[in-house]
Amino acid sequence: MCPVTHYDSYLLDLKIKNSAAMVALLRGHATKADIDILIAMSNVTEALHRLGFGKEYRDVCIGGRVAILKIVERSGKHHKFTPTGPEIQLLNALMELHDAQMDVITIKDMEKALAIVQHEIRYNKDTIRLPKISEDVK
Repeated sequence: MCPVTHYDSYLLDLKIKNSAAMVALLRGHATKADIDILIAMSNVTEALHRLGFGKEYRDVCIGGRVAILKIVERSGKHHKFTPTGPEIQLLNALMELHDAQMDVITIKDMEKALAIVQHEIRYNKDTIRLPKISEDVK
């Protein structure tokens, strides 16, 4: 099996997308598309965790997911995605875990993780329902 790191451009593009979404969030300019990228990163990180990649970091997966949920919930009131300091720390830890997972998994592992994510979304298993994001959120 070929490691994901063998595909430098894919891995670099993924890290750039995730980082750009995080920077937009930190600067107060995050859009729904940016939040969707962070949610996808969280979902894949958690699926890889379940497959045994970073087993000891369950709290990082949960913390990141909860941080995203809180940010989205607040957006209904503020019409903007506004993270708190602790939420930023949780998301940074989640991104670090995701990057570390990407450095050790194979393409087959990523396919398995994506299948888990798709199954859970389709059948609503072990997922947190995010509140509807208002169209007013910029």
